[in-house]
Amino acid sequence: MAAGRRAPRTGLLELRGPGGQWLRVLLSLAEDALGVSPADGPGPAAGPGEAPAAQLNGGDPGSAVPEALANIRRTVRVVKQDVGGLGISIKGGRENKMPILISKIFKGLAADQTEALYVGDAILAVNGTDLSEATHDEAVQALKKTGKEVVLEVKYMKEISPYFKNSSSGATVSWDPSPATLQKRSSPLLPPKELREARTVPLKMCYVSRKCLPTDPEHRYLEVCSADGRIALFLRAKDEATAQSWLSAIQASAGALVPRVKEELRAQLAGAGAVAGRDVKHVGWLTEQLPSAGTRNLLAVLTEKELLLYSSLPQSRDALGKPVHSYPLIATRLVHSGPAKGSALYEAELSFALRSGTRLGVQTHLFSLESPRDLALWTRLLVDGTHGAAELVQEVSAACTWKGQDCTLSIHIDKGFTISTTEPGLSKTILLQQPFEKLQMSSDDGTKMLYLDFGGPEGEIQLDLHSCPKTIVFIIHSFLSAKVTRLGLLA
Repeated sequence: MAAGRRAPRTGLLELRGPGGQWLRVLLSLAEDALGVSPADGPGPAAGPGEAPAAQLNGGDPGSAVPEALANIRRTVRVVKQDVGGLGISIKGGRENKMPILISKIFKGLAADQTEALYVGDAILAVNGTDLSEATHDEAVQALKKTGKEVVLEVKYMKEISPYFKNSSSGATVSWDPSPATLQKRSSPLLPPKELREARTVPLKMCYVSRKCLPTDPEHRYLEVCSADGRIALFLRAKDEATAQSWLSAIQASAGALVPRVKEELRAQLAGAGAVAGRDVKHVGWLTEQLPSAGTRNLLAVLTEKELLLYSSLPQSRDALGKPVHSYPLIATRLVHSGPAKGSALYEAELSFALRSGTRLGVQTHLFSLESPRDLALWTRLLVDGTHGAAELVQEVSAACTWKGQDCTLSIHIDKGFTISTTEPGLSKTILLQQPFEKLQMSSDDGTKMLYLDFGGPEGEIQLDLHSCPKTIVFIIHSFLSAKVTRLGLLA
């Protein structure tokens, strides 16, 4: 293992297979990937320069076993771990006309730590209980009933070791996405197929959540999906604490990769010639609550000027330029964050609502997150982002009609409101100019009219914007909010 790299975390969980069947798998969490392999199938594939995790000390079946141990009865004491148990898988049994054989030793778990057990060892007895004539199921039950300390009587069967290289028997695992994943994701998923070798889920911008469907009354479920949506895992831990521990560990590893993702996205934006106002401030997953009562997971990219939403991590400039939704921050407002006033902080209330002013009217979106920390981060980034966008944009203009004359309405964060007209061949004529400080009232009809009252002799100014005025209304609010923040009146 390279210097400075931490050892992978490993543990046994269950993976939801075809028809809702739960199948045991070994998870191995490295710095940039989550490895998954069947607990009773062939061992995980090794990385460059690393030994296969299922073999003791990294050898092929039989390669690391001293010749003197062949066909010698041995006694090995194993102390079970809280997570992972003995850390072995077995094959064989009387029904297969074979002894009970160790087919896999999970690296880092209890059996591996003894450095005295080998793939190909026949288990002759467990805590004094004879297994020489046991069926596979009888052996499994005998191993499950053991306490913290387990005494195994074993004998290495050299002549049977080729069985593990060629056999396809034993449990297999399917990459069968959860029903919730199928509902929430539009990206293609891996077709169900047997998992006979280890697979990895890249941690770069992977989606991980414990808010799973169907309902999880014991709070043991965990969902992990790759950033492109092609690999989805629906896992079950032994208890809530274990599920939360894995969630935190995967989130931490994925979070450590976010700076790299931001740099890659910045490079794509720069290559597309869209540098000004498109610096990537944050990237992360949001779960949108749909009007139909369903949900969908969206990858949110927050730039200096926009909130961009994607169904998966954009891998190219072209994909980056085609978000599912794009909302200018200057015309977007955070209207709700967290639980309702006076209520307890339930998981369902880890959400925030955004309203955006568009030419089609006001669009409202409700997003939920995984933790109070995520909620606080997104709340702060969106509020600061709106103010930052207002300072960056400085001024917006819109065509309008005032008193039957075609005009231009310009709104500047410092100079205020200007209504002007330009005749062909003539210079611009200012018809009205007022600072923000004079604005006493603003309203609209939701269709095309904007009403401004500066308390002057002209009375209420009625402007026909020729389209829904909500975009301009939201921008006015953003400019005002940014100006108040400048004065230090808002935290």
